[in-house]
Amino acid sequence: MKVERLISIIMILLDKKRIGAQELADQFEVSPRTIYRDIDSLNMAGIPIRSTPGVNGGFEIMEQYKVDKKVFSKGDLSTLLLSLSSLSNMVQGEELTNALAKVKSFIPADSARDIEVKANQIHIDLSPWMGNRNIQTYLEILKKALQENKLSSFTYANQQGKTTERTIEPYQLVLKGNHWYVQGYCCKRKDFRLFKLSRLSNLHVQNETFTPREYQKPQLEIYDIFETLQIEITLRIHRSVMDIVLDHCSFDHFSPDGEEHYIVLFPFIENDFYYNILFSFGDKCECLEPAHVREEMKRRIHDIAALYKN
Repeated sequence: MKVERLISIIMILLDKKRIGAQELADQFEVSPRTIYRDIDSLNMAGIPIRSTPGVNGGFEIMEQYKVDKKVFSKGDLSTLLLSLSSLSNMVQGEELTNALAKVKSFIPADSARDIEVKANQIHIDLSPWMGNRNIQTYLEILKKALQENKLSSFTYANQQGKTTERTIEPYQLVLKGNHWYVQGYCCKRKDFRLFKLSRLSNLHVQNETFTPREYQKPQLEIYDIFETLQIEITLRIHRSVMDIVLDHCSFDHFSPDGEEHYIVLFPFIENDFYYNILFSFGDKCECLEPAHVREEMKRRIHDIAALYKN
């Protein structure tokens, strides 16, 4: 978000003597052109930043400059408080606490109540209702490993439950689809891998440090893959499971079928994961078509029933 990036640039310039556009661009994962636009925006806001050309050039701010509290609007401060507060609910640490304190120091006394109300209009709590409670602990352990460039070791279970011992160079924590992952260079596979935190056990940080290598960002967008694999199936569901089905498709895929049921056009990929989603709806869901998916459901139901014959 631009506002967060602007305040971060201010803090960096106040902390450093001089820094180049490319270094800032790399730090925020944007183009140098975006950084130049940000610097122009800060100058227009009254923050005196000068640019020095040459090999050792870059941006710098006047040594005696103090950030005027009026630089940030109520909306800017509310957005920053919302973002930092929501993140601190899951990833704790001294840096976040200090960042929150710095942002709060910009709030004028006569606007404090109004800004607090706006910041509390959205609450993001990433901690689970139940289930794997190791996630919070593992986030703290990996955050420390990231900061100190230390190798991390753990036991990892794949989708079939097979476990292997892994040691990685951690590079990034990723939140995707309500699940946390760590992206790292796997010493076993000799390549970058994305590891789901809920599948980790026996996580510990080694004393051995590593020299960061050229980082490969994880591939997080798979819409192109989905478009080639995904089909649409027709389900008849009871209204009691509508809330769960809505986690997987939007309400415009629903059409009423009497007073108790809905017909749903459901996005589906023919693999174990998606068949298990259908089974999670229990006897409140029936696959109507296509015929081959319906037959596969019947086969799997038969196999499940066979487990309970004796």
